[in-house]
Amino acid sequence: MASTAAVQRSAGVGDNALVAAYLRGDDYAFETLVFRYKDKLANYINGILHDYDRSVDLSQEAFIRVFKNASKYKGKYQFSTWLYRIATNLAIDELRRRERKGRFFFYNVIDLFQQGEQSIPLPDLRHCPERALDKKEKSEKLQTAIDSLSEKYRLAFILKEVQGLSYEETGHVLNISLGTVKSRIHRAKLLLREKLAGVL
Repeated sequence: MASTAAVQRSAGVGDNALVAAYLRGDDYAFETLVFRYKDKLANYINGILHDYDRSVDLSQEAFIRVFKNASKYKGKYQFSTWLYRIATNLAIDELRRRERKGRFFFYNVIDLFQQGEQSIPLPDLRHCPERALDKKEKSEKLQTAIDSLSEKYRLAFILKEVQGLSYEETGHVLNISLGTVKSRIHRAKLLLREKLAGVL
């Protein structure tokens, strides 16, 4: 792992610049990229596989592939887009090798749901154990609903709404058009609202 000093020195350096530095022989640049993305990537893969230990393994495999193929990176898209595409392919391969079900841990997604253009606010639960439990139950139902989405809708939703990628980045990761990304996310939200009617 990159040293604290190395990470601090690279804090303001863009991803592409770090890739270029790594290709010039700066190993700390690559370690900084790993430090920057390893947790987010593992959490993203876990949202697909529902198996955190395996997700950590696959996130490491994604970085190994980046390490081996960095010279092929042309910078046409953001580094994060390339990295997420690699991770997505690994996760899909793993998912297709085994049929299993599990749960997501989306504690930040409930507030995404909207009626028209207006967000549906949830009450402040910070100081009320009973209401906090209610939010936990709603979160679990939301997780189950997301898990039930078909792969194409689930991946688009997770990338855009959970990981915070733009529509364009999501399209590049999934190798689909911008219009298809918007359509899938819109459809995912409609399906989730149907599944969660009377819950949220």
